Amino acid sequence: MPLDIDAIRRETPGCASDRAHFLHCGASLPPARVVRAVKDHLDLEAAVGGYEAERRAEPGIEATRRSVARLLSAAADEIALVENATIAWNQAFWSVVWTLRPGDRVATCRADYASNAISLLQAKRRRGVEIDVIPDDAHGRIDVEALARRLEDDRVKLVTLTHVATGNGLVNPAEEVGRAARARGIPFLLDACQSAGQLPLDVDAIGCDFLSATGRKHLRGPRGTGFLYARRDTTARYEPATLDLLGATWTDVDAYAVRGDARRYETWERNVAGMLGLGVAVDLALELGLDAIEERSVRLADRLRARLAEIDGVEGRDLGDRRCGIVAFTHAAHEPDRIVRALAARKIEVGTSTVLSTRHQMEDLGLDAVVRAGVHYLNTEEEVDRLAEALRTL
Repeated sequence: MPLDIDAIRRETPGCASDRAHFLHCGASLPPARVVRAVKDHLDLEAAVGGYEAERRAEPGIEATRRSVARLLSAAADEIALVENATIAWNQAFWSVVWTLRPGDRVATCRADYASNAISLLQAKRRRGVEIDVIPDDAHGRIDVEALARRLEDDRVKLVTLTHVATGNGLVNPAEEVGRAARARGIPFLLDACQSAGQLPLDVDAIGCDFLSATGRKHLRGPRGTGFLYARRDTTARYEPATLDLLGATWTDVDAYAVRGDARRYETWERNVAGMLGLGVAVDLALELGLDAIEERSVRLADRLRARLAEIDGVEGRDLGDRRCGIVAFTHAAHEPDRIVRALAARKIEVGTSTVLSTRHQMEDLGLDAVVRAGVHYLNTEEEVDRLAEALRTL
């Protein structure tokens, strides 16, 4: 069924104003039900204390875990609820890296996000791990054939991939990468920070061993929330680099035992209100349907791309033969920061993506920054046209 956009917008406090929000790829507008879930728990903490409030919230937290599992077509014991996507990614990444030896290799992509790339460089500095950045194909996607050739090297011990590039509409071929990694028995870590809540995700179809994501972007959940999928068969092979009394049990004065499920990647102190809000946000995405969400988001983004192509001086900067709701562009006469300020004055919210966040691909394009418009299903055709018209009249 088509999405009831009027009802969705009525339930979104941020849509009540005359501001047009195109920063869903940074932090989306939460629906009222998510805000209510967070506030209700904070009120409960104020009334009965954090520990008692958490005890009462435990069924809701486990419901969030089950909902995230449904979102990914996974099992609940394969889900860790954590503070953000960076924590999720690093928990998985370093659990593998600590098993590697100097000279072992990690294969990654040119769309890699800065936080991931910095961790890779740390692994190179601290562990002697070599970084193998796989070239892009003619469309700007990771070249899967080149990856498959590199994976013939027995020194490659991990494959990491950014599913959706943060600075443009590129969608990398995650399932093809998963098949290449599985064929060689190499663990595969997928950064789904920009795809969770925007695209359907099935971890078995993708073939990843780990998947990291955030709550605040296209899922429309609270900030300070994220999750990690850790495949049950893979989890037992790797111990997190950071453990506490939740991820492990202190069994003797000089001994401990690590949990057997994905919660080994969690820590005891957690944002309970945020986790409850995340569950409500995931449930809404499941209720609306990820296929319907993707269809509308891409349709609106393609409308924006078409309108931008009509404006003198504006150049689209999206990559890939499959695109999503993130639209990147530059203007021959105006720097990206100036465009952001000018549009903000017109109550239109967009952002920038710079070479500091996606250095490989930005340097390939010879760019320091682009304007980034994160379109989502709750935007309207009128808002898209308003953005394009504002650019036309700069």
